[in-house]
Amino acid sequence: MADEKTKRDFRDRDRVSADEDYEVEYFATKTGITPQQVKELIAKHGNQRETLERVAKALRKQ
Repeated sequence: MADEKTKRDFRDRDRVSADEDYEVEYFATKTGITPQQVKELIAKHGNQRETLERVAKALRKQ
């Protein structure tokens, strides 16, 4: 199900959707990892933005 881009609220700001390419691309650019790595992290750790940012930061340091 696609996000309704005309509705502006903060219900899912704390999550990253692996189904939405623009969210994956944005998160990848923001954290300095590849979109494929973002999708793998979501599959492994879930879609909570805070957790993904922490794990991506650790991944980038390796």
